[in-house]
Amino acid sequence: MLPRVLQACRNLAPKTAGLRQQALRPLLCPVQQRCFSLTSAAKVAKDLAAEISHEKEQYQQAKEIKKFIDSTDFKLVEAEGDVNMHLEREIDGKLVKVEWQLTSPFDPTADVEGEEGGQEYEATDFCITLENKSGAGVSFYCSTQTGEDHRYVIGNVKSFASKEEKDSVSSYNGPEFEDVDEKLQESFDELLAEAGVNAELCDFIDAMALDKEQREYLRWLENVKDFMEK
Repeated sequence: MLPRVLQACRNLAPKTAGLRQQALRPLLCPVQQRCFSLTSAAKVAKDLAAEISHEKEQYQQAKEIKKFIDSTDFKLVEAEGDVNMHLEREIDGKLVKVEWQLTSPFDPTADVEGEEGGQEYEATDFCITLENKSGAGVSFYCSTQTGEDHRYVIGNVKSFASKEEKDSVSSYNGPEFEDVDEKLQESFDELLAEAGVNAELCDFIDAMALDKEQREYLRWLENVKDFMEK
């Protein structure tokens, strides 16, 4: 009896397999029909080309960027596709590093118009770190602000004894700057001034944050267009 049962299963298998394929066809076809449309991709690429042309016509690098780079000892470090940027220089055996990111293209919590009808100033957060070769140092968490005399405010001052402590998310970020003794605040301000933190640096940080966002947006447009055309 067993051989006959096995033979019956073998005879039935091709039929059931065929039924399974027929049952799957109605389910697969609609999915295939909804796959990427070459027609829509071509339309997207055309619209992207128009946007790229518009952005290139409108793009103009702020004069503060070239002026600062040509007159400073800081070295600018940035890479395409990376939102992070930093300036670095060495003074008296200590590495001075200024880090910040591109400006967010849209902040839903910000007002579109300022009090006087102009566009509201958007501050740029940045961090200034002074570090020696052993890995110990101090970081100042700051933001740019409007004005001429003092173009930045300090939020917190963090100290670290090693690279591990510096990079640890659970390490102490230090006191708020306004809670520190006024004489110590003045000393810190003088220290940062000697390290090269001034109005020109803040102008550069603000300008570069906006410029980087614009360049990354243009790069995004071009990458998407290339994808749609392939």
